[in-house]
Amino acid sequence: MTPLPLSDRGWLRSLNQSDRPAHRLVCFPHSGGTASVYRAWSAALPADGELLGVQYPGRLERMDEEPADSVAQMAACVAADLLRRAPLPCFLFGHSLGALVAYETALLLEAAGHPVDTLVVSGAPAPWLAGGGSTHRLPDDELWDLLGELGGIDPRLGDDRELRALLLPVLRADIRLNETYRASPHAEPLTCTLRALHHTGDPLVDAARTGAWARATTGAFGLRSGPGGHFDLPADVGALAEALSGAPTEVLPDTLSDALPDTLSVERPRSEAVR
Repeated sequence: MTPLPLSDRGWLRSLNQSDRPAHRLVCFPHSGGTASVYRAWSAALPADGELLGVQYPGRLERMDEEPADSVAQMAACVAADLLRRAPLPCFLFGHSLGALVAYETALLLEAAGHPVDTLVVSGAPAPWLAGGGSTHRLPDDELWDLLGELGGIDPRLGDDRELRALLLPVLRADIRLNETYRASPHAEPLTCTLRALHHTGDPLVDAARTGAWARATTGAFGLRSGPGGHFDLPADVGALAEALSGAPTEVLPDTLSDALPDTLSVERPRSEAVR
């Protein structure tokens, strides 16, 4: 089957039901991830919170579409999709590759006059420290084994050759996007609140490179560090749900998970960014 061209149709998936949403949370998955990985978060959101997951091309119902060429291209498609919707106070959450796509999306929305209220990033270094590497060029066996060691493959499924044949092309394409990403040296800092989450068991991203996200905004910044590996997602969104039901522009969600106790906590008020 000839792959369909990449388009900005259908990048967002509704993950809950909210008849009259007052706030919007948009979640960007990691390499190989799908929008539905965030569906469980819907139970923690207030009734007027809209939960959207980003569905990257090349998986599930978008399996017959070509992979994206760049993180910037993905962000442009997501931003275009969001700008077609009714404007709402908007929170973005991105994990690993998703953090970079969310950041680039936030830049585009701000440039269009619709800045997000809060950007939450997890498992990713600051944009100007991201990119580089040749993991995406590894032979199939080495790449599959490495992803298993990092926790990206369920050990019970590691020997499933059929599953491997299905997932590896998607994972390789996503890792390539991550490793070839280059932040624009001319990008202005965001003005939104920015929260960065770091897992102490993540061998790919240390606390210092996570804390460097402080330079990405002139808004309030918070860094939280706690246990977990690279592919671990926050299990609960209680604090973020609290922010959604309050004043999203000013509220800093302390953490997205009760499972992330404070081994490190840094807060910076608005307008003290270093660029």
